[in-house]
Amino acid sequence: MNIAGAVLPGAAGVALVVFAVRLVREPRRLGNAVWLGVALLLTGLWLLRAALHLEWLTPLLVGLLGVAAVLVALVLPAALIANGVRMWRREGRSAGNLLSLGLGAGLLTLEALAFAPLGRWGSALVAIAAVLAGYFGFLFLSLLVYSVVYSRLGRRGGFDAIIVLGCGLNGERVPPLLAGRLDRAIRLHAREATPPLLVVSGGRGPGETVSEAEAMHAYLRERGVPDNRIRREDRARTTEENLRFSAELLPAGARRVVAVTSNYHVFRTAVECRRLGLPFHATGSPTARYFLPSALLREFAALILHYRRTTIAACVLIVGTGLALAILG
Repeated sequence: MNIAGAVLPGAAGVALVVFAVRLVREPRRLGNAVWLGVALLLTGLWLLRAALHLEWLTPLLVGLLGVAAVLVALVLPAALIANGVRMWRREGRSAGNLLSLGLGAGLLTLEALAFAPLGRWGSALVAIAAVLAGYFGFLFLSLLVYSVVYSRLGRRGGFDAIIVLGCGLNGERVPPLLAGRLDRAIRLHAREATPPLLVVSGGRGPGETVSEAEAMHAYLRERGVPDNRIRREDRARTTEENLRFSAELLPAGARRVVAVTSNYHVFRTAVECRRLGLPFHATGSPTARYFLPSALLREFAALILHYRRTTIAACVLIVGTGLALAILG
């Protein structure tokens, strides 16, 4: 094997080792997702390079890459727009619900501009936008894959306490999304020989007639959870407050704690636990499929903003490099 052929597998191996070490030390880090993404990308490039040396396999690979290009360029934006329209109709016109619609329209616009005669600087700006889209796309896919990995790592039992994060009410009724979280907590609670404490967390938001904690408490009581095993935290309005205020209600010595949320929200909850210095992990309940694209995009945006210094530095580097190449070109 020549030097060029050894670089990719070597780099992939290094990235995988770094990922494994970081995972063992602290699984609740966004950087773990990046290292996993780098390892998978380098491994994929290595396998592709090796496969292209097999003449009988080359036509098949070219066909698969063509199909993938069509899916990314046309099917993905169309699916995002369709999902955005559905979210608009079923969940309302909030900015969060329109993320998939906006992203799909943005991708189609960027693809159309790539074929437009924009001149030197216009083409340079489109190229920079395409690189930025690729960068954020890589981060999103890495986070998505690592979120699945993280969800398989947590404890399966032996909890001292279970915290259930609120997510809004319909008046005073528990909606399906929140009911899924509570049902997940009930299953974890019933599994234990010594039932753990349940902390339900959520304040009263706009349009709600009671606090989320009160509605969740009633939901648990109706399903047979003893009142003395439930504590209510009714001040929180954000994920950070859910965790911080709930931690104050835990008995001394409660270290094996799990926060129950929706599956799309698990990793950000875990990252928030780490940031707050809380030794908690997170687990998730299922979410309606139509809701997932916008929900995942919201979580991604929140994590990117959480690491905004790194994000800004990366964007400045990409834009600066692109402009420098345009000036020199």
